Amino acid sequence: MAQWDQMKLLVQQLQSQTLNDLYPGSFPMDVRHYLANWIEDQPWETFDVDNVDQDPQANRLRDQIVGQLMEQAHKNPNVLEKMRLQEFSKKMNTVQPMALVRTVRDVLRKERQYLGLTGGTVGTGLVGQYHSSPGQALHQPGVSPSPSPINGTQNLARPKCNQDMDNLVFKVLEIRKYRQSMHQLNEEMTWEKQDVESMPSPMQTSELDPQQEKQKRIQQLEYHYREYGKKRVHLLHETIGILKECQDWFIQRIKEWRWEQHQGTIGGVFDENLGPLQNRCEQLLGVNVQLRQEVILVAQDNRSSDPFTEMQNELGKQLKALIQSSMVVDKQPPQVIKTQSKFSTTVRYLLGEKVAAGKPIVLKAQIITEVQARSVGQEGGMASENVGELINSTAILEHNPSSKSMCANFRNMSIKKIKRADRKGSESVTEEKFAILFTADIAIAGCDAACSVQTISLPVVIIVHGSQDNNAMATVVWDCAFSEPNRIPFVVPERVLWLQMSMTLSRKFMSEVGTQRCLDENNLHFLAQKVFNKPDITEDFNTKHVTWSQFNKEVMHGRPFTFWQWFDGVMELTKKHLVRYWSDGLIFGFIGKQHLHVILQNKQNGTFLLRFSDSEIGGITIAYVALAENGIRRIQNIQPFTKRDLEIRCLGDRIRDLDFITHVYPDLPKNDVFGQYYTAELGPVQPTTEGYLPTTITTTVVRGLDPSSPPSMALGGDDIQMAAFSQGTQFPVAMPQFSPNFSPSHPGAHGAPIFPHHFENFNLGNIPQNQAGAPESMLEDMLPDSIYNFDASM
Repeated sequence: MAQWDQMKLLVQQLQSQTLNDLYPGSFPMDVRHYLANWIEDQPWETFDVDNVDQDPQANRLRDQIVGQLMEQAHKNPNVLEKMRLQEFSKKMNTVQPMALVRTVRDVLRKERQYLGLTGGTVGTGLVGQYHSSPGQALHQPGVSPSPSPINGTQNLARPKCNQDMDNLVFKVLEIRKYRQSMHQLNEEMTWEKQDVESMPSPMQTSELDPQQEKQKRIQQLEYHYREYGKKRVHLLHETIGILKECQDWFIQRIKEWRWEQHQGTIGGVFDENLGPLQNRCEQLLGVNVQLRQEVILVAQDNRSSDPFTEMQNELGKQLKALIQSSMVVDKQPPQVIKTQSKFSTTVRYLLGEKVAAGKPIVLKAQIITEVQARSVGQEGGMASENVGELINSTAILEHNPSSKSMCANFRNMSIKKIKRADRKGSESVTEEKFAILFTADIAIAGCDAACSVQTISLPVVIIVHGSQDNNAMATVVWDCAFSEPNRIPFVVPERVLWLQMSMTLSRKFMSEVGTQRCLDENNLHFLAQKVFNKPDITEDFNTKHVTWSQFNKEVMHGRPFTFWQWFDGVMELTKKHLVRYWSDGLIFGFIGKQHLHVILQNKQNGTFLLRFSDSEIGGITIAYVALAENGIRRIQNIQPFTKRDLEIRCLGDRIRDLDFITHVYPDLPKNDVFGQYYTAELGPVQPTTEGYLPTTITTTVVRGLDPSSPPSMALGGDDIQMAAFSQGTQFPVAMPQFSPNFSPSHPGAHGAPIFPHHFENFNLGNIPQNQAGAPESMLEDMLPDSIYNFDASM
């Protein structure tokens, strides 16, 4: 992963002052973002910033930065971003070249410090640094030299786990060389002893007795044989210890991978590739099998197995742990599962290439509770109580030769019924967490017996009706965001810092909507105001704690829905209808009324911005500056457009329909910015084959009406209401539809007060009228809570 990809997640946690220090005005964070890959590919570290001879190279780099920014500006269809890029290119062109090189180099260094990265250092290989090789211990004919060092002992520093694995493999080779050398020594001793036995009796001569020379030679061979035996046993002990360290790291890495997978469900960084972990798992298995063979052989050479029983037991214990830790849920089931609905999941076994041939391996799945999940992997096994009925709960582990993986695919699973635990207090069924347990008996080639292997899915919430989906997802998000890597299943805190929550909301928004644009400081500050019911736009919320109740149990102040229900509705609307507008920076998003007043109060009439409605679930509204008849300028908010509205007519066309909004905040002509989103105008109208003339829908705002206006048009007041008119007609084709028992407090589909967003089949004569001619119940909902008056001279 590129350095900036990691840094983007970190900058959301850093204070504003820290970011200002990290990215100075001569090298803004925006430039770092736009040119991320190119910047990281340049040789900043090779510059001697005090060497004037390198000024030409520095000047070329600055020119390339300017050129890159201009090129991106030319290609970018977003008018706002195009202008920003052009400004950045002009700014970069004014910076001294060598000063810019120094700044960029320092920025990259500081980023690595924040990320805890090191790079560019040269490490020394570990091969041969622990023991002298057999060839160095003995220089005798017939004795094999030591194994040659592994190629590339001088290489770039790698993670310690890789170094340890290389060292482990080399030590196994050393043990084998000691064994082979001892075998050759033993053969030489046998031949020497046979020669001594076949020699004639020694004669009394002054010359050196050949038999004595042979005896001396035999003694030397016996001495080296014993020394090799001691080093061989010592090396076995040491290698088994290193194997345990490497395997402990691997098991911990598997746990981290599962936790990253958990975080990935809410937009966290997650690399789903299991190939490297499978390779490491197979390496560990291979080393274990080789060491077990070496222990058996050393026991035979010593004609006693008792001293080596402890080694065999330790290797057997490690092997069992490795086999049991190698099953992972590759593709998780949905974390919100509705009963009687189909879902799928995939389980992968990392030692699939080493599974013993024979009968097929069947994986079984069952639903378990949170309490049962805590006993997985412990002595005593699982609780026997069955808490649910799972259909299609078995699958075969099948080998895929192309990917060299072994997986069990559960394609059509379904939960037929579920048994819930007793709930306490205000606990809801959507707060109860379950998991799916997968079990199998697996035999590995070269192992004595089959092992029982278990693994569980991420926690799931089981619902019986679609209306529970939203609250169930809140439970999932809280669990994913705030669970610890090695927690007790499925414990999560009841309260977290707003700083953590804000990061979670931004990541979830980006992941759910499918955008690279995150929530900015203004958005997050307004969300904090909503959670804590604190309207002060200057308050610092980062050190405050958000509780689970504030997140999704208590309704927000003055609203009939919770914070999560409202936020989830915004994500749903943006995902289905507004993702391009959001990604292009055309939607301001979450903003409070006080902040809205501050930024629009000095803008020209007709200036507008798009903000998410905070009064209903899943709505976006247009806030704009307007001049009333009495000369006072106001900030007006048009009735929010909902999912249904945008299905009828897209946001771009609705903005084009409204002539009185002219400039996008801060001051860009709306047609230049939104022109790409307009639907092409119809050509000359021709009757259809049935003889009908086609019609279109146009958005019209009825505003500024006085009390004498006719009843059918009295939709005005201080708030602005939206109605749809058919092109070329003089009457509304969409009118409000009320139930006979309508009242403003009557809950709608999302628990919000009903208000007529679509006008259809409506007869004003059926509704009580006030003197202004508008329905009384309608006027109760038209209180001016979204309007600000201010003097035009401000």
